[in-house]
Amino acid sequence: MTYRMPPEWAPHERTWMAWPGPNPTFTTDDELAEARTAWAAVARAVRRFEPVTMVHGPGQGESARELLSPDVALVERELDDAWMRDIGPTFVTDGRELAAVDWVFNGWGGQDWARWEHDAKIARHVADLARVPVLPSTLVNEGGAIHVDGEGTVLLTDTVQLGAGRNPGWTRERVEAEIHARLGTTKAIWLPHGLAGDYGRYGTQGHVDIVAAFARPGTVLVHSQRDPAHPDHPRSQRYVELLRAATDAEGRRLEVVEIPAPTVLKDEEGDWVDYSYINHYLCNGGVVLCAFDDPGDEIAAGIFRRLFPERTVTLVDARTIFAGGGGIHCITQQQPKI
Repeated sequence: MTYRMPPEWAPHERTWMAWPGPNPTFTTDDELAEARTAWAAVARAVRRFEPVTMVHGPGQGESARELLSPDVALVERELDDAWMRDIGPTFVTDGRELAAVDWVFNGWGGQDWARWEHDAKIARHVADLARVPVLPSTLVNEGGAIHVDGEGTVLLTDTVQLGAGRNPGWTRERVEAEIHARLGTTKAIWLPHGLAGDYGRYGTQGHVDIVAAFARPGTVLVHSQRDPAHPDHPRSQRYVELLRAATDAEGRRLEVVEIPAPTVLKDEEGDWVDYSYINHYLCNGGVVLCAFDDPGDEIAAGIFRRLFPERTVTLVDARTIFAGGGGIHCITQQQPKI
C-alpha cells in the first residue's frame, strides 16, 4: 500500500492546534497570556474556513474556552509545548483512507530547554482522535522541516534531518529513503540551512517552512531578505540560486517567487529576527498570513492574493508566535479530506 502526503492546498477535513500552557517557552504569566491571545487569533482566522480542534493540557481547558469561539473543539491530552506542526502527525493518504506518520520527536534536536515526554506522544493521540492508523518512523523529524508539492517533491534542510542532535550517523541517502517511504515522494531538494534567527535559543535549527514553500506544483516561494545588513541577505540569495537551478520530481525547472522580508531587522532585545511571510497556512478557501505591523505586510498580502486569487488572505499578527520560536504554520497541522 502506497501513501503520499497531499499538498497543503488540497482540501482539509480540519486543522489541529495545541494550546499554550506553562512551559519553558513562555517563561512568565504575561508571556503565556500573550501567547494564548496569539494562538486564539490564529484559531479564529482558520475557523472561518474549516473546523479546528485544539488540544490542551490538563487543567488548561478553561483558559482555552475563554479565548476561543464555541465552535472550536477542545480535547484534553498531556502536553509539553504548543507547536502542533512539529509534534503532531503528518497525514498521508493512499487515495481511499488516511494514515498518520509518527516521526520521532526529541525537542528539536534535544535542546537543553525543551521538554518532550508528552509531546513525543501527541502524534499518536491525534491519530487516535482522527481514527486513522499510525505509520511509525525511525527518523527524528518535524512537520515544519518538510514541504511537499503533492507530485513527488519534498524540501529539506541539511541542519535539520542531518543534524547531529536529530539523526547522528544518517546519510542523505538514508534520510531520503525514509522520507520518500513515508511521504510518497521521489525527489528531495536540499537547502543547506535555515534563517539565521532560527538558530537562537528557541530556534528549530533550520526548519524549511520559514525559508521556502510550494504554492503549486512547479512554483516555490522563497524568503527574500533585501537588506544587506541582515545575515539572511546572503542566505536568501543562496536559496534563490539553488531553487532556480533545481528541478522537481516531474523534471520541471522551478518557478521561484521571491517574497520580500519585513523591513524590521531586529527585535526589542537587539537580536536578528527571522520574521518571514513564508510561514503562512493554507486552509479551505483561505490563506492565514503572518503580519508584523510592518509596511511589508500589505506587500506580501498582495503577492499572496495574486498567487491564490480564489482564496481570502487574512493577516494575523505573528510577532508573539515568532518570539516563541515559530510562526502561524508552526502552530497548525492540516488533516486532509478524503
